[in-house]
Amino acid sequence: MIQDASVERVRAGQSIARLLVALLVLGGVYFGLAAFLSRHVPSNTTVDRIAIGGMSRDEAAVTLKRVLASPASRPIHLRAPSRTVDIDPGAAGLQVDVEATLSELTGFTLNPVQMWARLTGGEDHPLKVQVDRAKLTTAVAEAAHSFDSPVVEGSITFSGGKATIVDSVVGLAVNVRGTTDEIASRWPGQQLVDAVITVTKPKVSADEINRAATEFAIPAMSGSVRLQMDRTPVMLRPAQYAPALSMVADGVGVLQPTVDAAKLVSVMQVAAPRAEHAPVDATVRLVAGSPQVVPAVVGTKFDVSRAPAVFLTALTSATRTASITMVPTQPKVTTATAQGWAVKEKVSTFTTRFPFNPPRTNNIKIAIGALNGTIVRPGALFSLNAILGERTPAKGYRQAPVIYAGRLERDYGGGVSQVSTTTFNAAFFSGVRIEEHTPHSFYIARYPEGREATLSWPDVDQKWTNDTGFGILIDAQVKGNDITVAFFGTKTWDIEAVKGPRHNVVQPKNIVDAGPGCVPQAPNAGFDVTVTRIFKRNGVQVKTSTFSTRYIPEDGVTCTNPSVG
Repeated sequence: MIQDASVERVRAGQSIARLLVALLVLGGVYFGLAAFLSRHVPSNTTVDRIAIGGMSRDEAAVTLKRVLASPASRPIHLRAPSRTVDIDPGAAGLQVDVEATLSELTGFTLNPVQMWARLTGGEDHPLKVQVDRAKLTTAVAEAAHSFDSPVVEGSITFSGGKATIVDSVVGLAVNVRGTTDEIASRWPGQQLVDAVITVTKPKVSADEINRAATEFAIPAMSGSVRLQMDRTPVMLRPAQYAPALSMVADGVGVLQPTVDAAKLVSVMQVAAPRAEHAPVDATVRLVAGSPQVVPAVVGTKFDVSRAPAVFLTALTSATRTASITMVPTQPKVTTATAQGWAVKEKVSTFTTRFPFNPPRTNNIKIAIGALNGTIVRPGALFSLNAILGERTPAKGYRQAPVIYAGRLERDYGGGVSQVSTTTFNAAFFSGVRIEEHTPHSFYIARYPEGREATLSWPDVDQKWTNDTGFGILIDAQVKGNDITVAFFGTKTWDIEAVKGPRHNVVQPKNIVDAGPGCVPQAPNAGFDVTVTRIFKRNGVQVKTSTFSTRYIPEDGVTCTNPSVG
């Protein structure tokens, strides 16, 4: 029994050994088959309908690259209803990935299911493609510019006396993301790719355009419109009023006629130039030497609030008549306001005499003309530079002597400072509050000491505030060689001027100048002086103010250049 058991054990061991050997042999065969299959493409296999079955991996790679070289380099034809645009696949980030494609068909594996599939073969496999999404999206977006067209809402325009129909147009826009997906999924097997288009339909239909033309546009342009106003009626032809008309779609696509009020009024103003009248402000003028209030005049203008609706109705009415109403326009300065200024008497006056100098006299007359008739309202600030503006040749000013850095030279507007000095003295004796004035740098004998004011554009000005409580009318005149400036209003002060003695006297020097721009000067001493302005009412002194002036010496200048006359 023991011997039989030993024999059985030996036999069992031999059986196990034979089994292990068989398994090792089968495993080696299986592994060898797997290795063989990893180096060859399954039989009857195609990639994107390209036959590569039974080929080694290298042979299959060469075949795919050769066959795909041409289609992969050809442009992609992106098609839309309106046109086709080519896209360069390389620039768009598209590239055939042969290695990734073959990795799924070869590649070592011990999976029996995959091995069986490779043994049987016979399938068409998709081609692997590398896609740079950013580049492809950019290329599609650029191509979309050629396809995109905005929706056009139909309308009716009016020009030259005719109505013109603008048809509605469907809007087309490329869906960039969807089109990118289409190209990525179809390339390179499909060279012609339809763009994914988003269609936007217009709200205004063809029927609506026809309705608007029949009911409004055609009748509106069928003849002239009669404007019935206070005076003689005026006829407007379609060519005249067409620019003021339009038809605009509302939110639901219905064309509504509209009238541009400003354009319509402009057309009516041209057709009836005397229908409107601008208002005229009340003012005060001298009549026979006495101030008189010139009453305000109320103006009239077209009623802009009602004219468009009335005109629109007339365009399709049987009578084609629009009754245009006029509305009053009030002046800024009413008669009552001007009367309230109480300009009733001469408050102050001052006169200066000027020497013979034609260019200088010319400048004086221009400045006096601008100043004359000025009204300074109660509480208002007067600025002589604001009244005269810059002195330029375009305004007629000529070059004449002016003072610069203690010397005379020629510049445009020379002589205007005499107008300023005369005006300053009229202001001085009227009692208004002096805000700003600048005396000449050296003393000029034709002006009162310490009571004069030069002027220069734009920073040297004469300013004063009318604090009299009443309006002031400035009358400025040139007679012969005299300038007279008078203020008219209501007299509130009696003004007295008291001049102190000269002090700190400085003697001038004598200068010889050979320059071509030299202007001769007579020598005069420099000095300081103070002027007191005394305010009186009913003979009683109420207050005073002082003006202190320092004059530099006016050096004597002898010109030796032969060109200086």
